[in-house]
Amino acid sequence: MQFRNVFTDVLPADPVEENYVRQVQAACYSRVTPRQPSNPEFIAVSDPCAQLLGLPTEYVGSREFLEVFSGKTVLPEMDPHSMCYGGHQFGNWAGQLGDGRAIILGELVDDSGNLHALQLKGSGSTPYSRFADGLAVLRSSLREFVCSEAMAHLGVPTTRALSLIRTGDDVVRDILYDGNAAEEPGAIVCRVAPSFLRFGNFEILTAQQNTDLLKRLADYVIAEFFTELAGLSGPEKYVRWFDEVCRSTAVMINDWMRVGFVHGVMNTDNMSILSLTIDYGPYGWLEGFDPNWTPNTTDAATRRYRYGQQPAIAQWNLIQLANAIYPLIEDVKPLEQSIRSFKTSYEQLWFDTINTKLGLAIDGTHSAQLVSALEPTLQLTETDFTLFFRCLSSLSPDVIEAEEVRWSLIEDCFYAPEISNEAQNAWNAWLLDYTRLIKRQNRDHSTRVKTMNAVNPLYVPRNYLAQLAIDDATQGDYQFLHEWMDVLECPYTYQQGKDRFAEKRPEWARTRVGCSMLSCSS
Repeated sequence: MQFRNVFTDVLPADPVEENYVRQVQAACYSRVTPRQPSNPEFIAVSDPCAQLLGLPTEYVGSREFLEVFSGKTVLPEMDPHSMCYGGHQFGNWAGQLGDGRAIILGELVDDSGNLHALQLKGSGSTPYSRFADGLAVLRSSLREFVCSEAMAHLGVPTTRALSLIRTGDDVVRDILYDGNAAEEPGAIVCRVAPSFLRFGNFEILTAQQNTDLLKRLADYVIAEFFTELAGLSGPEKYVRWFDEVCRSTAVMINDWMRVGFVHGVMNTDNMSILSLTIDYGPYGWLEGFDPNWTPNTTDAATRRYRYGQQPAIAQWNLIQLANAIYPLIEDVKPLEQSIRSFKTSYEQLWFDTINTKLGLAIDGTHSAQLVSALEPTLQLTETDFTLFFRCLSSLSPDVIEAEEVRWSLIEDCFYAPEISNEAQNAWNAWLLDYTRLIKRQNRDHSTRVKTMNAVNPLYVPRNYLAQLAIDDATQGDYQFLHEWMDVLECPYTYQQGKDRFAEKRPEWARTRVGCSMLSCSS
């Protein structure tokens, strides 16, 4: 492996070398060393991610690989560090936050010369750990490992995950914050991204009134990741950069909404400056469609980060980023224009996406009424979000008058064993309107099915499946996890004999811890 650590070469480090919790000033990171695990053991490695990095097959799974990506060995070419950043948490400024349990080993150079930051999450305390120990438990690390790779295969912009390694050390956590802390197996996930910079990296420097370093950080980001803007100068460069961040954030959020993903903790310190899905904590996947659902127990009262609110929260977070970079521009109007463009971009993206999910031609008129009627109809009874759109692709315009046929195609998407007459009548009316519209649009049926199934996944990392994998992995059995990961590599394609990975949430999982809402305790 070859490393070229541009971030730490270009930007200033915390001058204090000791690793203790403190406020860090005039620095973008602190150098730290990962904690030594007592007995590291492989749980899983992502072959697609290893291939992305150009790692030789014989190296992946070797003893050196195990020691490096568990933090036991630091190679001479690496430059381990944790980033300093701040953030707004649940709408309030939280001050300095930083990488409290994450250590970036360095920037790996792949065969094409691209850089990939390799970050160990759960590898020990840092100056930003506040009151925590910097460790991670198996359940949270497994969930992050699975979802990072699943999102990549779904085509959603995301950080990646290379490896999941058990440390051999127990970690104490209070999963429900109810005073019943207990020991759990510890684990480390190696996360991969071009950069782990967040909105909060810029917010902290503005809060510290360090405009010089704010400019250096922005210039670094533009030079490394927005190269088409590198030739610009003055405020225009930063305006164009912010406009691009707004545009790409709209793309990311649209993909979240498309696949039914709910982040759960959309704080500004969890928003990537490269518009990648980052920090998989108490995330979740829509099962019964509910735009007010949040997977985060901490968010249960206000539901700030609920599914239907994600576009608005992304815009709110972009406003905080605009406030942070204002000293580089000193003109609010272009920033406001970019914020407005986010809303316009997202609305157009979503209009196109929902029509594609429904297999409709995007003509801007005829589908609007049908689309607007879909959400309230979905909520008349508990309807599985993922399975509904897959089942809908089987509906042929030849069954316009065949009510029983239409109904039979979607009834398996409902969680309730019996549906009220009101709900059934509403569904039949919507389905009749839908089949009439696709009949009028006269699209080739096989082409329509292919188009729908390319954007509507069949296999997503449902929470209850993650909990089953966690249950087995806790006992040292990783077979279910490995099989599931293989299935998730092809989420849009039906896979013979893998029906259990596409099934609705079972009733036993409705209220079980880890299968419905989750906490940030890990």
